Parts: sequence; structure tokens; C-alpha cells
Amino acid sequence: MANKIALVTGASRGLGKDSAIALANKGFDIILTYQTKKEAANEVVKEIENIGQKAFALPLDISSTAGFDQFVTDVKAVLNTEFADAKLSALVNNAGIGINQSFETTTEETLDAMTNIHFKGPFFLTQKLLPLLNDASSIVNTSSGLARFSFAGYAAYGAMKAAIDSLSRYQAVELGSRKIRVNSIAPGAIETDFGGGAVRDSAEYNQLVSSQTALGRVGLPDDIGSVVAFLCSDDSKWINAQRIEVSGGFRI
Repeated sequence: MANKIALVTGASRGLGKDSAIALANKGFDIILTYQTKKEAANEVVKEIENIGQKAFALPLDISSTAGFDQFVTDVKAVLNTEFADAKLSALVNNAGIGINQSFETTTEETLDAMTNIHFKGPFFLTQKLLPLLNDASSIVNTSSGLARFSFAGYAAYGAMKAAIDSLSRYQAVELGSRKIRVNSIAPGAIETDFGGGAVRDSAEYNQLVSSQTALGRVGLPDDIGSVVAFLCSDDSKWINAQRIEVSGGFRI
């Protein structure tokens, strides 16, 4: 039986990288995307190949829909040449950036960037990839704990992630006829270079988050990747239209 294939956006580092590796450990072959970090993406490819799975890295700028048609063509070419015309079994919309800016000083340019990267991009990329998705496949959209709780400086980011939670439910309704499941995963504060690495590099901020988390620490990338892999697998076949927060019990 052919291996399942997962497409993970923004997987050259951080949560995307860990998700891709966790999926490989569950027997998925991986198509991963990067924006500028080609060498880092190729290193992830090597790690996945060392696990024993196939992996391919493709460039993608999630902020601009202008490149989506070419990207879909590139994905189709990989599927045709490397997987004998197979289709995707999972799509993980992970790519994104963090911007900490107060509501008062957020510019229209910043809001447009957040909209394009975190909402418009995943919206239309998923739409364009639908013909390449198997029936009964799984879509995982990346939300954030900041869609539930609020930290000053994340109004634009948090609002876009709340939109992703809502979009996921609508996708689940409309794609249900194809038995495609759609869920959103909402990480809490994680030690990565996301948002300038504040959680990882600021001991004060790290301690603040830890003190308000039931499990007493901030998250690590491998706290998230295994949950993404679970949601993409048949182990979660009856989980649909859910927002799953993975934050260790922050501000409960």
C-alpha cells in the first residue's frame, strides 16, 4: 500500500519542521514549503529521508496569491513524477509570522500583511489544492492560543487566528461531502524563533507564561508536531470541525 502524502507549509523551521518530522514518523511522505530558507528546508528533507520517508521542498510565499497557481503546478509535478499520480492525504497550513504591535500603532500595511499571510493565503491555497486532495483527507489549519486569550500587541495577529478557527468550521461543513476533515490547532507560547524568539530568549517572559500554565512550563516544538500528526492520521478519524488548543493549560 502506498504511503500517505502530507503537504506542510512553512516547514523549514519551528512548528512546521517538527510537524513534518512527526508526520514522517507516522509513515507520511512529505512535501514541505519554505519562503527563503532553502538550505534549512533541504536539511529537513534529509532528516525525513533518514527516517525512511520521501520528502521534497518547494518554495512558496504564502503572502501572495499571485504565485499559487505555479505552486499547485509544482506540487502536481512532484505527485506525478515521484508518487505515480497519487494525491495528498493531508494539508497542514502552518506558514506564518508573528508581529507584536499595539492596536493603537498598527498600520493598514501591517493589517494587510497579517490578513494575507494568516487568512487570505491559507484560504485560497486550500481552495486551489482541493483537486489534489484525496477524499477522506485531513486539513489542519494553524490558529493560536491568542484567539482565546489576549496579550497586548497581538490584536491583528489574534484576530486573524480567530478568523482561521471560524474558517475551519465552515470548511468542515462544505467539504464534509468529500469526507474531508478540517480542524484547527491552537498552540500556546512555544520556545521557537517565532515573534523574534521572545518566549525562548526572555527569561522574564518565559517565567510569566510558565507561572500561568497548569503544567508549569512553556511549550516546545515537539509538543505541537505530534498533535498535528495525530490530526492528519486515521487515529483522529472522528475528530472534525474542532479547535484544539495545545497550551499546557494556559490561563484556564
